[in-house]
Amino acid sequence: MKDIIHLIRPKDWAKNLFLFVPLFFAGRLFEMETIKELFLGFLCFCAIASSVYIINDYRDMEFDKLHPEKSKRPLASGKVSKTSAVILALLLIIAGFTGAWLIRDKLMFVLAIYFLLNLAYSFGLKNLPIVDIVIIAIGFVLRIKAGAVIAKVGLTEWLTIMVFLLALFMALAKRRDDVLLKNESGMDMRKAVKGYNLQFINVGISLISSIIIVSYIMYTMSTEVQERIGTYRIYYTALFVIMGLFRYLQLIYVNEQSQSPTKILYKDRFIQGCLILWMVCFYVILYIKDFSLFES
Repeated sequence: MKDIIHLIRPKDWAKNLFLFVPLFFAGRLFEMETIKELFLGFLCFCAIASSVYIINDYRDMEFDKLHPEKSKRPLASGKVSKTSAVILALLLIIAGFTGAWLIRDKLMFVLAIYFLLNLAYSFGLKNLPIVDIVIIAIGFVLRIKAGAVIAKVGLTEWLTIMVFLLALFMALAKRRDDVLLKNESGMDMRKAVKGYNLQFINVGISLISSIIIVSYIMYTMSTEVQERIGTYRIYYTALFVIMGLFRYLQLIYVNEQSQSPTKILYKDRFIQGCLILWMVCFYVILYIKDFSLFES
């Protein structure tokens, strides 16, 4: 059972929490019926994502055996049989799409796009430099789209752009780890790495992080956003975004820890603190809106 759990990668399910983002930004976080539907949608996304992980591991089984960490995965190590993996993937696909259809027919459509895109990624697109990281970023955009469909809220261009840029930033950081492994071992841990080197990725990370900060500040200063939220003070939250990004850059360039973003989120207290403070600050601005104590 431990190997089966490892195979479906529950630690990576944290990515699917992006489904809750549209409801949070819409100021409707306490609608319990919607929260229940979002949680069910979250489980559907987890099921489909896990099926994709299994398919990807099945495809890369021989290649993963050469990787210092991926060689420990259940399929690459032989701890889970190919037949068991295929059956489990099929069950997850059926469960995910059935659940999505019962929640919203449009959710099943979004989930189908996510599944087909990731299937194409597993069967070849992941070997194309730049295309591989763009597909990863689109996957996060589809998550917030699914959340918007379930909650029946609009999805602003600002939110879409920032989620895409943030995901692209993290994908580049992960590719940097692959390039470092290649430089150390002399072997390509994935085919797409041939299209990257440290200089290219370092420039890309610096460029994207700068665009994220500028885009976020523009978002907080947008008249349309300020009118919708009802306050200009949303720019306060930019502090924690900038601190979080700088910490991530520190981990990448100083600590040489450009590993999985999910692992960093689970382990790094500084980033966890920035995320919590950003959420608290945004919560106060969106849901309380009483700043009389701060008025002179």
